[in-house]
Amino acid sequence: MIDLRSDTITQPTSGMKQAMMEARVGDDVFGEDPTINALEQKAADYFGMESAIFCPSGTMTNQIAIRVHTAPHTEVICDAKSHIYLYEGGGIAYNSFASVRLLHGDRGRITAEMVEDNINNPEDVHAPISTLVSLENTMNKGGGCVYDFKEIEKISSLCKERDLKLHLDGARLFNALVATDDDPKKYGKHFDTISICLSKGLGCPVGSLLLGDKATIKKARRVRKVLGGGMRQAGFLAAAGIYALDHHIERLKDDNDRAKTIANALEGLSFVESVLPVETNIVIFKLANSGLSVDFVEKLKQKGILAVPFGKHDVRFVTHLDFDDDMLNDLIEKLKAI
Repeated sequence: MIDLRSDTITQPTSGMKQAMMEARVGDDVFGEDPTINALEQKAADYFGMESAIFCPSGTMTNQIAIRVHTAPHTEVICDAKSHIYLYEGGGIAYNSFASVRLLHGDRGRITAEMVEDNINNPEDVHAPISTLVSLENTMNKGGGCVYDFKEIEKISSLCKERDLKLHLDGARLFNALVATDDDPKKYGKHFDTISICLSKGLGCPVGSLLLGDKATIKKARRVRKVLGGGMRQAGFLAAAGIYALDHHIERLKDDNDRAKTIANALEGLSFVESVLPVETNIVIFKLANSGLSVDFVEKLKQKGILAVPFGKHDVRFVTHLDFDDDMLNDLIEKLKAI
């Protein structure tokens, strides 16, 4: 099968497996796992931040960040397409008792002007207190689109001016970095917290990291404990993360390029009405003639292609470490034959 359901389906490479088996481990809840400690410092340094905490999933790192930046009666400002709102089980309400102000940006990318227009008056008892702004880069529901960093700088300046915290859901941030050649330390300068995922484009079997300053990550450790995220001798998993940061970042350009090739092939096919612009490793296309995505995904499955419905008429492909050029050519031939 050609599996393009997600970049989460990848298998560890032989080099990654070797690194995992050779890892030195200890009890991370006591702060004694040397490999986890090394991964956390390596990731923090990469983005020019003070500290980091290793967690099982990106949902956990996002939810921890929201919890440490908010309180009951406060509000999170984010786009309506945000993963933290759509795909984290209502965690903002369940974990943080916070409200959400949903904006409607350009394929999920909001602007400083939009944020400013939606900051509540803190003296108005009828409204929750605006506390946190959350961005997502790349934006999953927007077809893997990337923020213009100049807009991030404007949002960051506004947040500092209005005493708001700024969080980044960077589940696929590395795909954005190789697409733009932006310095990752610029992100560390402008965000209070950054969540990065190791088990998507970087190809690890498990794990995400939350980055921030030392005081914030100290609070995050307490929240992680409450959520059951203390994993003890998880250095075997952290070793995969170190290997990925050393070996799997630059190769993300291949995923991005293959996604663009798929998009170009889809543009001329009769069953496709439109394709969202492709900047990284996600391809979202709308079916022509109001075709139903669930039916089309089943048709693809019968031809040996796995994808996911991404709306009533939309289908998503995601390229990844285990999708090579031979699979790409096979995929395009099968699509042309439909």
